Amino acid sequence: MDIAVRLLNGLLMIAMPIALGIYLVRRTGQSWRLFLAGGVLFVGSQVLHIPFNLVVLNPILEQLGFGEGVLGSGLLIGALLLGLSAGLFEELTRWLGLRFWLKGARSWNSALMYGAGWGGAEAILLGLAVLWFLVQALMFRQGTLQSLIPAEQLEIVEAQFAAYWETPLFLNLIGAVERAFALAVQVSLSVMVMRAVTRHKLLWLLAAITWHTLVNAVAVVAVTQVGAVATEAFIGVMAAISLVVIFWLKEEELPQDERPGAPLAEFKPAPVKVTEEKLEDSRYSS
Repeated sequence: MDIAVRLLNGLLMIAMPIALGIYLVRRTGQSWRLFLAGGVLFVGSQVLHIPFNLVVLNPILEQLGFGEGVLGSGLLIGALLLGLSAGLFEELTRWLGLRFWLKGARSWNSALMYGAGWGGAEAILLGLAVLWFLVQALMFRQGTLQSLIPAEQLEIVEAQFAAYWETPLFLNLIGAVERAFALAVQVSLSVMVMRAVTRHKLLWLLAAITWHTLVNAVAVVAVTQVGAVATEAFIGVMAAISLVVIFWLKEEELPQDERPGAPLAEFKPAPVKVTEEKLEDSRYSS
């Protein structure tokens, strides 16, 4: 039962975004290309985001005493910096992708599909990581992994796997719950960024960066102070707010030739009816 629940957690993390994509394709008629583009751009944003955190941000966090987990200015500033880092790299990449690559995506429905792919890539990658760790834990339990671990690290790895198996059963599905909440947040961010592109107002991009920063910062602070379950309760509230934002920013679908950047419709002059009187007048006037 324990293994089945852990397996279910990883599978749900992978299946939820795919199910959302299938629903949106059938409901809105959007293309899987937008889903895949969102996923590719999410991965692309991490190519710079992760090295930036490792090289630039982590030394700053150490100076702030962030790793101590004590509620104070160091933790609060560190959480905001981590959130801002994620917000800047992801939302700027999301905006650039829509502005210069996905020029045909200019609707609320396409923003939903784009956001589902963005959050979906994150969920699928984390789900695969969860399943891979389960495989490693099972191999270690059977004694087939010990020979591959350096002797000086064996005790540390053994403690990590022991803590993994001691996790209460109900906590083993928390990853799937978190990804469900994160999907709602990611879709709302895509809707905001889409509004920035279609309305040509960068204030919506700033709003997306701010919301991303706030959600991440709350999660970082809460998990160190109140534990995983309470943290998910906070994130659940923010996911609910994100859903409100999604439907608040809903726009009617514009016809293809009325969307921003669409080519002007071909001008066809109305036929002119020439009467005998007009013809006679033109002869005399000449």
